[in-house]
Amino acid sequence: MSPPQFPYAYLITAICFSIQALGVGTYISFGVFFYPLMEEFGWSRAAITGASSMAFFSMGIFGVIIGRLNDSFGPRRIMSVAALLLGLGCVLMGRLTTLSELYLYYGIIFGMGLSAIDVIALTTIARWFSHRRGFMTGIVKVGTGAGQFAMPLAASGLILLYGWRWTIAIMGTVVTLILVLMAQFLYRDPGALGLKTNPVTGKSDLAAPATGPSLPLSRVFGTVQFWTICMVNFFLVSCLMVIMLHIVPHVRDSGIPPLQAAGVLSTIGAVSMLGRFVSGLVIDHRGSKTVMGVCFILLLGDLVWLQFAHRLWMFYLFGVIYGLAHGGFFTAISPLVAEWFGIHSHGTLFGIVVCFGTTGGALGPLLAGHLFDLSGSYQSTFLILTALALVAWGLMLSLRPVKGR
Repeated sequence: MSPPQFPYAYLITAICFSIQALGVGTYISFGVFFYPLMEEFGWSRAAITGASSMAFFSMGIFGVIIGRLNDSFGPRRIMSVAALLLGLGCVLMGRLTTLSELYLYYGIIFGMGLSAIDVIALTTIARWFSHRRGFMTGIVKVGTGAGQFAMPLAASGLILLYGWRWTIAIMGTVVTLILVLMAQFLYRDPGALGLKTNPVTGKSDLAAPATGPSLPLSRVFGTVQFWTICMVNFFLVSCLMVIMLHIVPHVRDSGIPPLQAAGVLSTIGAVSMLGRFVSGLVIDHRGSKTVMGVCFILLLGDLVWLQFAHRLWMFYLFGVIYGLAHGGFFTAISPLVAEWFGIHSHGTLFGIVVCFGTTGGALGPLLAGHLFDLSGSYQSTFLILTALALVAWGLMLSLRPVKGR
């Protein structure tokens, strides 16, 4: 195959952007299905949250496998199969009748499809770019914010028109068709197209990245730094996913109408696009650890604010600040792994880091749902989130470069 006559890296970036927008946007939209599910079936908030937590946990477990397969075989076929599973889970959700089906269709089948969204998109970008990795990762993660902004609003509008069953089936079908089509244009790295240099940067992305040579897996697994990053992601994503899944029900509990409550979630998605873009620029100049530190300060201040918020403008202000932090966190984690350990086994390492995060992200919302069912309030949950964020920040501050690298 002869190399293309246009900068193929631009197409790779656009595809990874779209994968993030569609995949994460579909997952985040689950928050607007809370009330329809509670109203139709009478299930508790904890029971419904459990399905989302299972999907997030499945994403992490299968993400490790996806990362390893992606390192060996590349993204095209893997992304296609994952897209079919994601869509199948949504379509089956439209025929939902029991709680066990919710856990099977959404928690397992959808979760398996979701497992490829971060690993495929971010590992592919890490391999296509070295000198502008942070910036391009930020561009791709803007797609996540775009999905978080647009898809909850679209889901809310479709629910009003067609009901929640048709809405989730339509979303799953459309997303699957688009993802499968785009997957056919994915390549593992520039070398898979016979390119010796990246067509955008003009620099070799097949050589060792600017951050240093890659470490062998056996060495990485023996470092304190790798497991510290894993634990940071565990505590951090636990906090972030509680907010993303429970903010709409919390705002509605304060007497805010459904569309305005969903607007808080969309605000987070919209502002997070700015956070992702800016953090990507900063990463290339100051490193991922600096971005993570600033985002932790924003998150901690915002969690304190949330405990006093009760009016619509206060929730929207929370969404603005949280969106900046949220976007920065999810942009920085993939370049952080590349900076510390290189890109040779990035899919495997990032898959493990993601697995720790999704484990925390599964347990956190589930605990929040149980605490609400017991107390009728999210106040104790917000205090716990503040403590977890402090622990994660402390671990991040303790992180030091690997010696001898």
